[in-house]
Amino acid sequence: MTIPETMRAFVLKGHGEFDQLQYHKDWPVPVPKPHEVLIQVHACGCNNTDINTRTAWYSKGVTENTTGGAFEDADDDDAAWGGSPISFPRIQGADVAGTVVAAGANADQSMIGRRVMIETWLRNWDNPGDYSQTGYYGSEYDGGFAEYTVADHRNVHVVDSDLTHTEIASFATAYVTAENMLNKAKVADGDTVLITGSSGGVGSALIQLANRRGATTVALCGKDKHTDLQALNPAVILDREPQDLKGQLNKTTGRSDVDVVADVVGGSYWSTLIDTLVRGGRYTCAGAIAGPIVEFDLRTFYLRDLVFTGATVAPPGVFGDLVGYIERGEIKPVVAATFDLKQLHDAQRMFIAKRHIGNIVVTVDT
Repeated sequence: MTIPETMRAFVLKGHGEFDQLQYHKDWPVPVPKPHEVLIQVHACGCNNTDINTRTAWYSKGVTENTTGGAFEDADDDDAAWGGSPISFPRIQGADVAGTVVAAGANADQSMIGRRVMIETWLRNWDNPGDYSQTGYYGSEYDGGFAEYTVADHRNVHVVDSDLTHTEIASFATAYVTAENMLNKAKVADGDTVLITGSSGGVGSALIQLANRRGATTVALCGKDKHTDLQALNPAVILDREPQDLKGQLNKTTGRSDVDVVADVVGGSYWSTLIDTLVRGGRYTCAGAIAGPIVEFDLRTFYLRDLVFTGATVAPPGVFGDLVGYIERGEIKPVVAATFDLKQLHDAQRMFIAKRHIGNIVVTVDT
């Protein structure tokens, strides 16, 4: 195919409101380096990192919940996920479904013409397990909210599936995050797992992936989403913040505690969640959309032998596992809505409103 010199792309020019996220029709098409492949993007999913980076919510100066708007107390020096600055302009978007159309001299030439997903965690491939040298696709490197993108061929995974491009683009960030959380909490057959924010991308992935392991899943979400969420087969669905959580658990599961809390919400309800953990229970966290500052009683933590894990950087191999689950049909996509690339602002507004179930995907093939 003939590769054009320019492309449509949404480009983030700095931290702030939506005016910093600008649509271009003539942005230069990237040229792959020797170890990279050029990918024609078909679709790219939305995720919290895109919005949190734009608004600088990751900055330690911010103590509020995520709103989608800029924060006056943010500091550009720690405004990205890794606690350090990122460079602008930047094309965001990590959840790419595309086709490889060219390859650098040292890249895997057999990928040309194949449909692929991009592993979101960028690594030093001489030491891929070193978390201190990781970056994120669409943060430290240009991502997929554009017609073309480049990636190191070792981050690119061929995916053989009958799913559509849009469906494939709904998986990467949410499902790798969820699988990493479950791995860190050592979720196994027979565990009862309490899942917050269960209607969102990570939450709905947690339900499917924990079910896949044989766990009993207890989903928390707004009452208006209960009927639709039932399609994912959680064992129990409860309201977002039940007044008597232990009582509700006992009524619906036969026990008033859980083995694992998988949390992406945080906020003022956090201590109630921790109180449900069985002695020796595990708490794993990959988000704080209701607020990052919580009340923490150390006595609950140490007297009950609890294990807490944070889950951000996924170890090598997790993304490959996810591709296998997709190809074998062990998980299914949950796409709430699609938007054309030029409608990225509208897609993110819907994402921020949190009234949807699953993931929102931007399509680029128009």
